[in-house]
Amino acid sequence: MDTTEIFLNKIEKVETKMKELEKALEESSVHNEKMIALAKEHRQHQILFGKVKIYRDILKKIDEDTELIQNATDAELKELAKEELEENTNKRIELEQEIKLMLIPKDPNDKKNAIVEIRAGTGGEEAALFAGDLFRMYSKFIEKKKWHLEVLASNPTELGGFKEIFFAVNGDHAYGQMKFESGVHRVQRVPLTETGGRIHTSAASVVVLPEAEEVDVQIEPKDLRVDVYRSSGPGGQSVNTTDSAVRMTHIPTGIVVTCQDEKSQHKNKAKALKVLRARIFDIKQKEEQAKVAASRKSMIGSGDRSAKIRTYNFPQGRVTDHRINLTLYRLQEILTGDLVEIVEKLQTVERDEKLKEGS
Repeated sequence: MDTTEIFLNKIEKVETKMKELEKALEESSVHNEKMIALAKEHRQHQILFGKVKIYRDILKKIDEDTELIQNATDAELKELAKEELEENTNKRIELEQEIKLMLIPKDPNDKKNAIVEIRAGTGGEEAALFAGDLFRMYSKFIEKKKWHLEVLASNPTELGGFKEIFFAVNGDHAYGQMKFESGVHRVQRVPLTETGGRIHTSAASVVVLPEAEEVDVQIEPKDLRVDVYRSSGPGGQSVNTTDSAVRMTHIPTGIVVTCQDEKSQHKNKAKALKVLRARIFDIKQKEEQAKVAASRKSMIGSGDRSAKIRTYNFPQGRVTDHRINLTLYRLQEILTGDLVEIVEKLQTVERDEKLKEGS
C-alpha cells in the first residue's frame, strides 16, 4: 500500500468516526456523563472533519476539471479548466499536508527542552576537535532559533576540542527538532595535527534526550551516591582549590554523571541531577516503547545511537544524511547552524513513517 492509499484510508476512518459520533449523540439513551464525553470527542474531530470535507470537494473539482479538459471542444473553456485544475491541485497538496499533521499522534516529549551529549569517538585529538565543531554548530542553530543554551558539563582538550560536553537547550519544541541529531556523526578532512596532508576520518557521537521534570522521574536520595573532588582542566591540572566537582551515581541503574564546570558544588550538583534525570527518563521511555512495539525500529527520531547518521566531507564541501539519502553541498553554512533544511526533511520522513504505522 502506497502513501496515497494509506492517506485515503485514514480520512475514510475520520469520516466513519464522525458519523458514529453524530449517531451516538442523537440517541436518546445516552446518559449525561457519556454525552459530555461524546460531545468533547465530537468537538475534537470537527476541525479535522471540516478539512477532510473541503479535501473531498477539491478532489471532486479536480475530477470535473480533468474530464472537461479531455472532452471539451471550446478552447477558452479548456484553458479555464486548466487554470482551475492547477489551482485546485495546489490546494489539494496543501490540505494533504495539513491533514497529515492533524492525523499524526503528537509526541508529548517534542515540546520539551532537550539535553544534548556530544562525545569524541574514534580519531583521538581530531575527534575531540570535531566534537567542538558540532557543539559550535548546535550553538549557532540554537541562537538562530532564539532558544537558550546552558552548558551542564564539559571535558575540554588543550587544542580547543571536547572529549565530551553536555548542554541543555531551553526553547519551544527544542527536543522535537534536536532529537534527529542522535547518532554517530563522521568527519572526513585533513586534521590540523596532520603534516602530510592526508585525509582522516574521525567520529563523534551525539545523544539528545528530552529534559525530564521531577514529575517525570522521582529520584530517591537513598538511591544516589554523591562524591565530591577538585575540578581539573585540560591535561589534568587543578583549576579549583575547593572540592566543587561532583560525581553522581544512581545506584539502581548504575548511571554516573560528573560535573565540574561551576565553582559552586551546589550548582554542579543541580546540573548533574538534570542530566541524570534525563538519562533515567530516557531508559523508562525506551522500556515503555519496547512493550508497545517490540518489533518497531524507526529509521529516524531517537534512532539507534550507534548508527552512523551523517558525514561531513570537507574536501568536497558536502554533508550527507544517510538516513534519508540527502546530500547538500553547503558544508560551511551547515557548520554555522543552518540546519533548517535537514531538520524539515527529517520531520517530513518521520510524519510519513508515523502515518504508515497508524494505517
